[in-house]
Amino acid sequence: MIRAYTFLLRPTARQQVALGEMLRDHCSLYNGALQERRDAYRHASKTSVRYGDQSAQLKDIRAFDPERQGRWSFSSQQATLRRLDKAFQAFFRRVKAGQTPGYPRFKGVGHFDTVTFPKDGDGCRGDSTPHDRQTRVRLQGVGHVRVHQHRPVQGHVKTISVKREGNRWYVVLACDDVPAQELPPTGAVAGIDMGVAHFLTTSDGEHVGNPRFLQAMADELTGAQRHLATFPKRTRQRTKAHRAAARKVAKLHGKIRRQRADFHHKTARTLVRDHDVIAHERLGTAGMTKSPAPKPDPDRPGGFLPNGAAAKAGLNRSILDAGWAQFLGILANKAESAGRLVIPVDARNTSRTCPECGHVAKENRVTQAKFECTVCGFAANADHVGATNVLLRAGLVLCAAA
Repeated sequence: MIRAYTFLLRPTARQQVALGEMLRDHCSLYNGALQERRDAYRHASKTSVRYGDQSAQLKDIRAFDPERQGRWSFSSQQATLRRLDKAFQAFFRRVKAGQTPGYPRFKGVGHFDTVTFPKDGDGCRGDSTPHDRQTRVRLQGVGHVRVHQHRPVQGHVKTISVKREGNRWYVVLACDDVPAQELPPTGAVAGIDMGVAHFLTTSDGEHVGNPRFLQAMADELTGAQRHLATFPKRTRQRTKAHRAAARKVAKLHGKIRRQRADFHHKTARTLVRDHDVIAHERLGTAGMTKSPAPKPDPDRPGGFLPNGAAAKAGLNRSILDAGWAQFLGILANKAESAGRLVIPVDARNTSRTCPECGHVAKENRVTQAKFECTVCGFAANADHVGATNVLLRAGLVLCAAA
């Protein structure tokens, strides 16, 4: 199986400057390649520039600018050009599908945060000092950078990426042939119902509270964002106070993101450890958090009727704060590594279906938390009913597969 290991880098002051220059030059290469494609298509000949054409120019570019582009790994620059090519492939795919195209954009220096080395040993070396107790990674043009390796790396290192988050630097090792660490069977199965009041509820009736990390830091984040909004959005050169305000907002968002990911990992680990089979709803978070369409007022030209956008915005914020999609992805990865089975099932009417008689009606859901069947009178917690129905549907899926 494939697994990615993320470790914190501890560069020296000189190495940190070199890492920033590496990102800057790769960003310049990305933007230059994008500009070339735009200019070629706008020409009367409508010429198409592809990855192979731009990759063939790298040798001349490095020779023309040895102080900047010539310093870095040739393979990493090819990976940057492939990154642009994938953006264009996705753009053309959306055009053919009739979706919102989203033409590839130019990257600002502050928004280009990752450089990828396609092969260990080509411009980079994962464990460059095996004879030393301190783990280091060697990057061409930067040197041997200390790595805070908090756990052993298993499998064969395929690619290495250097990523910047705020004022921190990370190295990401993508490894192949990682052995699975199967857990002993428990004989237990569970269905889970994702929610906002409770993060999830199991078919056993256990509730896992929703920590609401974004809401907990809302006041501090609002103050930092208001302070940042006092500075001009578009300026050639940010002042020292402007940069400090931007770092403050990024720092708070980074803390919230790490807290949420830590909670997801711990919750998923508990579920995987205690159950052999886990069933969950197949959720389309993107569609669930979509803003409602405006309602034109027929009696007032140019006016609109209330469409519940304010209430929907609060619900969307709660759903995104819970991070269902990230949690279900983590759960699937941990289950694969532990030899467990995760089954996604259809989420429609799971909280409106009576598990006793099978009656489906929206009137069964009396309130957000209470379920009471209008036919047989069965009453229970609505989230518990949803988790039970998810488990029942998973059983049908297994029977059909068998």
